[in-house]
Amino acid sequence: MLLCAITNRKLLDGAESAKRDRLVELAASWARGGVDTIQVREKDLPLAELQLLANRMVEAVRATKQPTRVLVNGPAQVALDAGADGVHLHANSGPAAVGAAQQVYGRAGRDVVVSVACHSPEEIRQAAGASLLLFSPVFEKVTIQGTVTRGQGLAALRTAIDIARPIPVLALGGVTEKNAAACVQAGAAGIAAIRLFLGDGWRALLKQSAA
Repeated sequence: MLLCAITNRKLLDGAESAKRDRLVELAASWARGGVDTIQVREKDLPLAELQLLANRMVEAVRATKQPTRVLVNGPAQVALDAGADGVHLHANSGPAAVGAAQQVYGRAGRDVVVSVACHSPEEIRQAAGASLLLFSPVFEKVTIQGTVTRGQGLAALRTAIDIARPIPVLALGGVTEKNAAACVQAGAAGIAAIRLFLGDGWRALLKQSAA
């Protein structure tokens, strides 16, 4: 089961600087714990500040000597300059955006991981050429503002996986340590989440995978 931890510093306590420091600490902890991929998802930050944060998070992950990949939800150049493994693109980015990210890394002589968000069969088809898809929401989720989003369910996840093949699909949206196994049983390569990785529940998933 692949595990992808997605950041959201707004869920952390403290002043802004403390939140960013905590993200760096979490990134190192996730890497040491066996998380496969970390997505730096701080879309509200100005590019210069996103660059600095991505730099720090990549450095922290690399220091663990673990093979954890770091993706940046932002411009490919920011990700490349940070030494990240690739980018995460929003839904409907299209093949051109995937190709553009590949070109940025290609010019630097580097391979790139391109992850794309998808919520429907059409968006999956538009993500041609991607390395990884995040399909959501699978289960009901509640935003920070208290908005409830209904999940599409496991049947929709199975359909997404069938359409996306051979691109691996991670289940996102309301995923917990209790329902993650059902996503894998439906054919998902793994799961992605935000809140799950702020506690210790994700560690139980590693034990399940190793069993």
